[in-house]
Amino acid sequence: MRTVPPRNLLDVDDLSPGEIVSVLDRAVAFRDRLPPRDLLAGVPVLNLFFEASTRTATSFTLAEQRVGADVITFAPGASSLGKGETIADTALTLSGIGVRVIVVRHPESGFARRLADAFDGHVVNAGDGTHAHPTQALLDLMTLRQEFDRFHGLHVAIVGDILHSRVARSNIVGMRALGIDVTLVGPPTLLPHEFAGDGVRVERDLDAVLGRVDAVMMLRIQRERIETGLLPALDDYTRRYQLNRTRLRSLRGDAVILHPGPYNRGIELTDDVLDDPRSRYVAQVRNGVFVRMAVLDLLVNGAPVVAA
Repeated sequence: MRTVPPRNLLDVDDLSPGEIVSVLDRAVAFRDRLPPRDLLAGVPVLNLFFEASTRTATSFTLAEQRVGADVITFAPGASSLGKGETIADTALTLSGIGVRVIVVRHPESGFARRLADAFDGHVVNAGDGTHAHPTQALLDLMTLRQEFDRFHGLHVAIVGDILHSRVARSNIVGMRALGIDVTLVGPPTLLPHEFAGDGVRVERDLDAVLGRVDAVMMLRIQRERIETGLLPALDDYTRRYQLNRTRLRSLRGDAVILHPGPYNRGIELTDDVLDDPRSRYVAQVRNGVFVRMAVLDLLVNGAPVVAA
């Protein structure tokens, strides 16, 4: 008899639109009343982060502890992958010692998929290269619903280095699945026109967009983009795409500002933005713990929706 393979979360499209809403409902329920610490009692969960992380790694650890999992964390230097062992070898070993869930972050796009193909358990993608970061997109969706109590018909602008952003890619997938219109804003070198599609527009003029959106998501700009020639000059980028005090005046009073972090003060945004009452950075970080609890519960337990 064929067995059903364990579910993974490698990108948002591993969930149907209904399942996305179910995860968010579950996350809201956890926010309003923490569950008993036995949802994942005795389930070993391994955090395998090949990239430095503060928010995501800490958020996953807290989420795992709150649902009662046995949390295992080790640095990539301790992994036998650095000694010539294949992903399949590592997956077989981890499965053999009883690990049931792996939360993985890796600089290589597609690494989470290759690990999932070899591992007889659940894999949660905590960010792979420029490909995907599904739990970040889910917590962003939770934050938007918290503000507007709906998805369909919302208009969100995502601004910055779309080309290299796994956050942007997963958010586009999740937002479009739920009926949110997306406008991408950035220079051609960091935002090719090929990103335009059904419900997704590409714009170059941030000032023309700000007054029309319900939310604006600012992405971190990495200085190495200048070294590689993708940005001619940082001053030119900040002049055209930085969210600052002047541009805040163009943003609607009921709009919100999102940022996945870490942010660069004085580059993609200024201190005025972080101090603005429309900024939801702290809410995003807080919601991340509840979303990750809900994801773990869904993958391991197939949890039903709990009314918020």
